[in-house]
Formats: sequence, structure tokens, C-alpha cells
Amino acid sequence: MSDDVIRAAGCVLWRQGRDVEIALVHRPRYDDWSHPKGKLKRGEEAAGCAVREVREETGMACVLGAPLPTARYEVGGRPKEVRYWEARAVSGAFTPSREVDALLWLPPAAARVRLTQERDRWLVDELLSALRVA
Repeated sequence: MSDDVIRAAGCVLWRQGRDVEIALVHRPRYDDWSHPKGKLKRGEEAAGCAVREVREETGMACVLGAPLPTARYEVGGRPKEVRYWEARAVSGAFTPSREVDALLWLPPAAARVRLTQERDRWLVDELLSALRVA
């Protein structure tokens, strides 16, 4: 792997109520809806980064589950890799910030539609497959 790769990690964060709901965050800087994710800090492991980013962006503590496929795409002409996990929200409360100003809990079909980037939508299906939910 090249050293110019932007390394990030995140989660498809979910909770179980009557049905599965997926958390999406709104980032005003990009005016987009996405899964919580962020860049690794120097020396940080991807799993630790994913948990930290969920806490920072959603206010939720989570339990990591199955790894999901890694997303690969370019940002500003540089390759970016985002390692994802499915993660169950266990506690916490959202507080808006400059980085993330809104959090939505949506059923899978609505989450697919709300996600801004096509590259994020397939992760909903990967989550459902990992949870063995139709």
C-alpha cells in the first residue's frame, strides 16, 4: 500500500427497536448524509478509530460487530480507504457540533435513499447481510 493513501474507519451504526434502524450523520461542511467515519490518527488502529468516530459524531457508545467490506475511492486525486464495521449502539445521546449537525435513525430502506453518496448505499445491504435480516 502506498503511503499517500488516506486511511479512515467508520461504522454502519444500528439499533434494534421494533425493527433495525441505522444512524446517519449530516455533515454541514459537505452538506451530505453519511455513515459516521473519520481519518485514523497517527498510530491508531482502524477498529479504535471507528469506535472513536462513532462517539465523536453521534454521541453513542457502540459495540463493534462483523467487519464490513472496505470502501475505496479517490478524494482530491488521492486514494482513500475506509474500513467499516457493523456496530450496535448501546448508550449515549447526540449533541450537534460544527462537524455533525444532525443525526437520523432510519429504517434500512429510508437510510439507502437518504445517503448522499452512492458508494455508501451498499453498506446498508452489507449490514443487513451481517445481521441476517431480510
